[in-house]
Amino acid sequence: MSALIRLDKVGVTYPVHGHASKVVLSELDLQIERGEFVAVCGQTGCGKSTMLRLILGAERPTEGRVLIEGEELPRPDRHRGYVPQKYSLFPDKTVIDNITFGPEMEEFSIFGRLTPKFFRRRAELRETAHGLMKQMGLDAPDAHKYPDQLSGGMQQRVAIAQALVMRPKILLMDEAFSALDPATRSGMQRLLRTLWAESGTTILFVTHNLNEAIYLGTRVVVLGPGQGIVSDFRVPSDCRAESGYPRREELERMVRMVEEAGEPQLAGSLS
Repeated sequence: MSALIRLDKVGVTYPVHGHASKVVLSELDLQIERGEFVAVCGQTGCGKSTMLRLILGAERPTEGRVLIEGEELPRPDRHRGYVPQKYSLFPDKTVIDNITFGPEMEEFSIFGRLTPKFFRRRAELRETAHGLMKQMGLDAPDAHKYPDQLSGGMQQRVAIAQALVMRPKILLMDEAFSALDPATRSGMQRLLRTLWAESGTTILFVTHNLNEAIYLGTRVVVLGPGQGIVSDFRVPSDCRAESGYPRREELERMVRMVEEAGEPQLAGSLS
């Protein structure tokens, strides 16, 4: 069976006026199977977010191919959900309207929203949205709140529900927890691990924090500036304690792997 995601000798170069072109990614080869939780980390400028945009279809490679189930898909679609660092919520819409906005826009034109079919489908979507809210730890009254009435953690829960309502095969998350305080971030990490275990969705999670990458991922891919992949390793399922976090000796072993691959700055992010 072919990989769900394949990056085949992918390169991305940006022109810089008056200077030599900037190489962001070069000869990047990566295969990701269905159901993997891949945490991607690396220093600023190594191409983590660019790689996510390529997989999303929001950007095209300068060289090579990005294949989803063996096909090049040049535009974003419902099968690839995306959660950015900054909450992608519409400030003038309630929580429930934010969650259902995507499928309503995709399935119905402006005139199509005047039909009985639309109102039946809208009721179905709202029922699904309420179920997702419950999964996210949001209460029923939260459905009628606006984003500015929510905490940062609550807004990010809505953003994840907004992506999941489309039932994507792939969920792409770009520094999605970096703006949260430590306690909220820890809770969101546990929530995401639970959602992944229950849904089997393939997740790519970009982070600067190696600690977070090892906690969340079944696999950790480390990118180096101008180097492509400098480390790619699996986090053994039997190395995790009851807390879900890898045991100390396993954590130290994986940190040494990153240090030996030439990324000591990332290893330094561990406490």
